[in-house]
Amino acid sequence: MLLFTLLLGKVIEKIRVPWIFAALLLGSLLAIYNPFETVTSSETFDLLAHIGMYLLLFMIGFKLDLKKLDKNKKFIIKSTFFIILFEAFFGTLLIHYVFNYNWIISFIVSLSFATVGEAILIPILDEFNITNTKLGQSIIGIGALDDIIEIIALLLTMFLVGSMLSYNISYSIGFLIPLFVLLIITFLIIKFNTYIRKIIPLDNKKLFLIMVFILFLFVAIGSYSNAAPIAALLSGIAVKAFTPRKVLEIVENNFYALAYGFFVPIFFLWVGMDINMNYLANYIILVLLVVLVSNSAKILSSYIVGRKELGFRKSILLGIGLSIRFSTSITIIKILFENGLIQSGLYSVIIASSIIFKFIIPVLFSNLLVKWNISKK
Repeated sequence: MLLFTLLLGKVIEKIRVPWIFAALLLGSLLAIYNPFETVTSSETFDLLAHIGMYLLLFMIGFKLDLKKLDKNKKFIIKSTFFIILFEAFFGTLLIHYVFNYNWIISFIVSLSFATVGEAILIPILDEFNITNTKLGQSIIGIGALDDIIEIIALLLTMFLVGSMLSYNISYSIGFLIPLFVLLIITFLIIKFNTYIRKIIPLDNKKLFLIMVFILFLFVAIGSYSNAAPIAALLSGIAVKAFTPRKVLEIVENNFYALAYGFFVPIFFLWVGMDINMNYLANYIILVLLVVLVSNSAKILSSYIVGRKELGFRKSILLGIGLSIRFSTSITIIKILFENGLIQSGLYSVIIASSIIFKFIIPVLFSNLLVKWNISKK
């Protein structure tokens, strides 16, 4: 799996698709025929996949940076909520009426799927020298504020998992207690980050161990209410608060190597293996319908909110760029599926649609930048 991810990853990087999705493609192939079922169905594999998910969510929390909203703050805030909710509205209607899910699950699935994976586009923005233009800053800013919506979607998911699986109010209250404890700990760490920096060793290796300790401490507390994923994300936010700026990049790179060097590829492999290929073969039209509705809603909403600020072409590019999906939406869909809140059909359609977006959007976005001669002005 690691060798395949490395080799195929080098190939797909040439079309500006992150190498990590080679593991997702391998998982899709194993969904057709899996000669290693004894391994992939083992408790060990399941544990490694869950650790990969926790590390991925930790990195998302660690990278959360709302300082990127400084430029064009009013436009970015307005655009983020309008674009995400516009797509989520039409996505909710689609899932409710086509897949026959209730309104709550339909909304959570569509909200998570409407979020943005702007990290995939940043190398393209840098390559065409438009990172600091209004278009580039709008994509980055919306992606940063979008992280808050991702946290809300994940929080709603975990609350839904706890309450709907137990069917009683006491469990819902029990869900809130560990989560409240985690929020208090996170708040205290952020509030007293200056004092914490004075007592925590600045040595990179020791700091790295403290990061791992806090991650698993949060996950342990969160697991009491089936909220380990949101706990992992909160641990990333907490750790970043006290990490000294001068070692921030070094520590982040070390953690990135730990996560993406082994655990996260296993998580993406795990996600891909649960795709129902027979369902997709029989209902490929549903995948195309989800892609059409989602992408059209994103482009239309971006044009509505951005035409005056960016002009016609750049507002269309904004919508295309924001159509890319990344890890948080996949994590939420996987959690819903693992807990039986969505079935194999919808899960397979959403993951397949996400794969299509990851391969088409970077190529389309880059080609339109060249065709429309959009560069730094």
